[in-house]
Amino acid sequence: MSEASRQPFDGRTIPAGATESRWIAPDGHAIRRIDWPAPQPCRGSILFLPGRGDFYEKYLEALAYWNSRGWRVTSADWRGQAGSGRLGSDAVTGHVGDFVQWVDDLAALWEDWKASTPGPHVLAAHSMGGHIVLRALVERRVDPDAMVLSAPMLGFHTYGLPLPVLHVAARLMCALGDRRRPAWKWSEKPGQVPEGRDVLLTHDARRYEDEMVWREQRPELVMGPGSWGWVERAYASARLMFAAGRLEAVGTPVFIVATSEDKLVSADAIRLAARRLPACEMLMFGKEARHEILREADGVRDRALAAIDDFLDRKAPKRN
Repeated sequence: MSEASRQPFDGRTIPAGATESRWIAPDGHAIRRIDWPAPQPCRGSILFLPGRGDFYEKYLEALAYWNSRGWRVTSADWRGQAGSGRLGSDAVTGHVGDFVQWVDDLAALWEDWKASTPGPHVLAAHSMGGHIVLRALVERRVDPDAMVLSAPMLGFHTYGLPLPVLHVAARLMCALGDRRRPAWKWSEKPGQVPEGRDVLLTHDARRYEDEMVWREQRPELVMGPGSWGWVERAYASARLMFAAGRLEAVGTPVFIVATSEDKLVSADAIRLAARRLPACEMLMFGKEARHEILREADGVRDRALAAIDDFLDRKAPKRN
């Protein structure tokens, strides 16, 4: 997309034509979602899931872009964050009893959504969302024609410590107190973003500020640190997914866009997963990109979207 042809996008309002609603999980829990209708002609359908502490408003620009390319688009919160309630003891700490809760929600949403949308069907996600959708694929709970992962949370910075050791340490912290308590310090005021957070996420100040505006407009979206229970279950889930032979058994085409300079998730874990997945392609950025690649400065974001477009054209072509 050239600079001359770029149309300004208002990332601080819900786009005309997009519809917000609630999807009811099998146990009755209400999950917030947003949908763009199928264009004519329709290219297919994309279901996008955001990361930990995220909300779909942050990705309106990317979602609208895919819709403009002919895709019928849906995004949804994860249970327990953004506008889909909380699972912990306060309004800002991100907690979950087990990641399988999210896998179960995704599997049920996937079946409902796939039955009501045109194919091919693509499952896309960012960060923690990437972890959950890949785990669901490994466990054969979803069956997309293709999958797109943005900076997937497949591991953390371990500072040289083995994953099993870190998992034991997290289990110990859970045993020493309430699993729902915050695992790290966020700020002096609950829910207030810490200074310097922007330099972990994106080089684009305007797109970062879009998130801050949404947090003010919709306070229910605000979330702070994860709980010790979340940390422990994240380690456990990663160990399950990386067990011998599990990634190797996945035949679905997967595209990963990531950055070697990510300070939130492990680039080494992403590279390892890419090597083990039989039908995986990857675009790895360097210092020009931070964690939120789909919300990066135009040069990085445009390159990432173009690579995703090319992958989907080849691996999930439009059906006649």
